[in-house]
Amino acid sequence: MNKLLFMGRKSYGAEALEWCIENGWDVVAVVTDDHQESSPTANTARKFGLNLLDYDSFIEDIDSSSLKFDLIVSYVYWKILKKPLIQAPRLGILNFHPAPLPDLRGVGGFNLAILENHKTFGVTVHYMDEGIDTGPVIEVDRFTIDAKSETAQSLERKSHKRMVELFKKTLNRVKKEGILPSENMTGGRHLSRQEMEELKNIQPEDDVDAKIRAFWFPPYDGAYVEING
Repeated sequence: MNKLLFMGRKSYGAEALEWCIENGWDVVAVVTDDHQESSPTANTARKFGLNLLDYDSFIEDIDSSSLKFDLIVSYVYWKILKKPLIQAPRLGILNFHPAPLPDLRGVGGFNLAILENHKTFGVTVHYMDEGIDTGPVIEVDRFTIDAKSETAQSLERKSHKRMVELFKKTLNRVKKEGILPSENMTGGRHLSRQEMEELKNIQPEDDVDAKIRAFWFPPYDGAYVEING
């Protein structure tokens, strides 16, 4: 049985983790962003009695060689992984990115798709390297959208439903094929978190409706107008 280390967060991460357990993966540990009662991924790990780690304790276990695994899966996990960790698992590190690559790297894919009135969107699985969403791409699942009616929240929900299916398909392939064919891709754009936050400030030339929908994601802060400071 292949040994899997799962890194994920939110309810979609919990769904993907539970699928792994129910489909024969030996999950040796779960790394998630917190251990609070509100963390769905952490709660799923507890439900199945899995080894639950935060990022710091995960790195300590890697350094001490106490964790053994064949594959790492990062399901929208927000930490950047570096060498030698990314070279450790024999089957690599799969990163599931909730936007099409190489088009939209980093954060803000949902926001930019709405602001720029994209006709299509997509979700991606790729092998992780030391860059931000720059590793070789295995598959992009693209689909049509109506950016004039989407909000960031609705596009996130739609995208993650498709990404869970891409996750299942990919892990089934790994079981049968091992390392999967992939392609290095260049181009696209990378939006930093700071740039995304700055975009929330509505300017006189902006399409206000698009700006509101692009950052509509309760309970997080949305778009705003600044008047006299």
